Amino acid sequence: MKKLLLLTFIMVFLFSAQRNAAQEVKRLTFSEVIKIAEDQSPQSLMAKHRFRSSYWQYRSYQSQFRPSLTLKGTIPAYSNGFDRVYNSNANEYTYVAKNTITDNASLSLSQAIGFTGTTISLESDFLNLYDFEKTNRTYITTPVSIRITQPIKQYNSLKWQTKIQPLQYAAAKKTFLSNIEDVHSTAVQYFFSLALAQINKQIAVMNLSNSDTLYRIANGRYNLGTIAEEDLLQMQLSYLNAVTDSKTADMNLRDKEIRLRSFLGYNQNVRIELILPDTIPDLQIDAKEVLSLAMANNPSIVTQQLNILNAQSSVAQAKAAKGLNASLSASLGLSTSGSDLAYSMQNPSQSQAVNIGFTLPILDWGKGKGNYKMAQSSLELTQVQAQQAIVDFQENLALDVEQFNLQKNQVAIAAKSDTVAMRMFEVTKQRFLIGKIAILDLNNADTKKDENKRAYVQALQNYWSYFYNMRSYALYDFINKKPLETDYEKLLK
Repeated sequence: MKKLLLLTFIMVFLFSAQRNAAQEVKRLTFSEVIKIAEDQSPQSLMAKHRFRSSYWQYRSYQSQFRPSLTLKGTIPAYSNGFDRVYNSNANEYTYVAKNTITDNASLSLSQAIGFTGTTISLESDFLNLYDFEKTNRTYITTPVSIRITQPIKQYNSLKWQTKIQPLQYAAAKKTFLSNIEDVHSTAVQYFFSLALAQINKQIAVMNLSNSDTLYRIANGRYNLGTIAEEDLLQMQLSYLNAVTDSKTADMNLRDKEIRLRSFLGYNQNVRIELILPDTIPDLQIDAKEVLSLAMANNPSIVTQQLNILNAQSSVAQAKAAKGLNASLSASLGLSTSGSDLAYSMQNPSQSQAVNIGFTLPILDWGKGKGNYKMAQSSLELTQVQAQQAIVDFQENLALDVEQFNLQKNQVAIAAKSDTVAMRMFEVTKQRFLIGKIAILDLNNADTKKDENKRAYVQALQNYWSYFYNMRSYALYDFINKKPLETDYEKLLK
């Protein structure tokens, strides 16, 4: 039985040692966490993929204004049945048996002109028709023809896309930079949550050690009759609370570590220990400067402009739909036909066609007018919402700038308070050990020590949160005095 227990103990020890050896401990500074989050966090990767999607949407828009070469056809098309044919000599319709097979192909080079909505095409057509009933073959060829299609009083989507898409792509670039700043802000939250959990664990370990020591001393004094039972019970209660706090701090530490590890993209074999930043930038921000930068760079401002443009586009579309819509199409080319392919390519004759199609609502019971009025109302609402959004944006920005400028002083006060509270606890502890003060005074000093340590970590978190919030507003590096930028071409690889 003793051998079995010994073997079990050795196996457990070896397994625990192997597990600890397999885990890689990373001691990370604040700047390292920010950089890792930017490079490999899932949130950062999602921002990159969203930008790529916007880029290809913009490329798709650009392709509409470049020449397109298209080949289309049917090989083969078989038809068997009867065709209804009008006989002008007999002044009647007759049904003629049809048993044919057709091959056709068309090569078209097209170019759209966005400003006018015009489409110009250069086309070449070929048709091969074989009639099984008559056992003859016919070739119809159009070596070259040019076609122009011009909408008249129609909604010109290309014209509006020319206004919207470049602005939308510019917004996508700014949004990516803003999203990366959001990654930084999230990294700040996770970093200081774990840092505070580490501090709480250190506090819990220290308090447990102090409580154990003081309880032992109090127990000895009680036996000597120098303190009352109430004081002894108070020390015992402090010790029991310290045991509970230590276990709670340990669980909270593991939870916060898992969250940061997942955010940074690390697996469970990595353990993280954080190093608190001991300095902050000596930085004060001018509110007018931030407002000017934010109005020029912030993607939310561009989004409001896009909303208005889209609403104006809807008004133009509704206005065009309620009235006359026409389209002019003209073509000019050379065509020929014959039973021999080589012959059909010779001596082509000129062919031309012109047509104007139109649509004019006569009776729609006010549908077109109603859609137009709704579009106008939507535009006015969008304009009001955009103006209010900008006003709110400016007011929130001004408040955040004021808050940021206060944080440097707050951090300095918190650091000094932490030092004073720690010194106060040490002095109070020594006075308690020599019997100069009561247990309540010691507990009060201990509580203030812990509160001020946590307050210092919270002050650091507030500073960096506001700092990256300012960068997100203005898309500007206030330390190096330059706009935020990135290599967009690299993001597409």
